[in-house]
Amino acid sequence: MSRASERPAKRSLTLRGHRTSVSLEAEFWQAFRDIADERGLTINALAIEVDEARQTDIGLASAIRVFVLNHYRKTKA
Repeated sequence: MSRASERPAKRSLTLRGHRTSVSLEAEFWQAFRDIADERGLTINALAIEVDEARQTDIGLASAIRVFVLNHYRKTKA
């Protein structure tokens, strides 16, 4: 079975001392980890950057997906 057909996986993140849960597909979690590694950050630190940059009416999971998409669009260009 393809990983893309799996349900999103819920993971806990800590943002500025507060725990939150985010559900993402396995591919997005892996890409997010890869980007964090490239930048020498933990996924919590990268999640803080994404959280601080997002609009308040956009959920964190959606903001992470768009961040990952934009990262790979920029590296491809």
